[in-house]
Amino acid sequence: MSVVVQAQNLRQIYKIRRGMFREPALLQAVGGVSFSIEAGKTLAVVGESGCGKSTLARMVSLIEKPSEGTLMLDGSDAVNTPAQDKRRLRQAVQLVFQNPYGSLNPRKKVGAMLEDPLAINTNLDKAQRVERARAMLAQVGLRPEYANRYPHMFSGGQRQRIAIARALMLKPKLLVADEPVSALDVSIQAQVLNLLSDLQDEFKLAYLFISHDLAVVRHIAHDVLVMYLGHVMEQGPKAEIFERPSHPYTQALLASTPGVGARHVQRIVLKGELPSPLAPPSGCVFSSRCPYAAPRCSAERPEPLPVQGRVVACHFAGQFLESGFPAVASADNAALSG
Repeated sequence: MSVVVQAQNLRQIYKIRRGMFREPALLQAVGGVSFSIEAGKTLAVVGESGCGKSTLARMVSLIEKPSEGTLMLDGSDAVNTPAQDKRRLRQAVQLVFQNPYGSLNPRKKVGAMLEDPLAINTNLDKAQRVERARAMLAQVGLRPEYANRYPHMFSGGQRQRIAIARALMLKPKLLVADEPVSALDVSIQAQVLNLLSDLQDEFKLAYLFISHDLAVVRHIAHDVLVMYLGHVMEQGPKAEIFERPSHPYTQALLASTPGVGARHVQRIVLKGELPSPLAPPSGCVFSSRCPYAAPRCSAERPEPLPVQGRVVACHFAGQFLESGFPAVASADNAALSG
């Protein structure tokens, strides 16, 4: 399958004002993330709140320009885009937001909202736009006559179906879904996830799926990228990540969701608060909360490297995959750094 999006070393650094006479502070929201997504595949990005998931989504959806790195979308450079290609690239990637009611205009009828992208970006006449809008409503499991209703007349699940329909009106190659089912009831979540899977199979869509719910990720993802404080901790096929997690942060995430991780995965309880992105720990950004941190972890930042079918940013990932993470105190790990 063809690669729809390819990111290399994406970084996003914000300048935070600290007063008139002080230099701005630098906040690195995303610190060098690389990935690719093929047509018909889903990459799920997971991690705690504040890890940079949504910032990454905004860069990939062309809302924000990355501070550094390259982003290829549908075969074109999406960072330094020539003016004549901007419209095509913006049509190739569309967003589905977390809150379907907040993302829909309450003063517009559903049909008008679905027709707007066609009116702006195509030469279709009114009758053709109406036909396309009603056909897309049927595609997402809604009746065509719903085009004459307003968003407040629908349930949460129906509104999210409308949001998905609007995102698909221009036939994008990539759909960026930022927590698309977290605001829905569990039973409705399953329906929307199944709809997304069916649409992906039919249109060969690539998905960048942002979520904190690992049960949802296990249902829909093909590959998983685990982020912590803007950095990639572990990345690889879903089966490898869920059954044989290598990074201790991945193990902690899986242990926090009952029934999701492999039975043999050791339970890890993280201590302390998430560090401030304005003052991240030196060395490995996870070292201040990692129960297996050695002196080397605080002094040297591990680069994401291939380890047995996945990419892991841990100095001891290869050893731990072979023998499992040792249940020893951090002081006893000093020998590992030698």
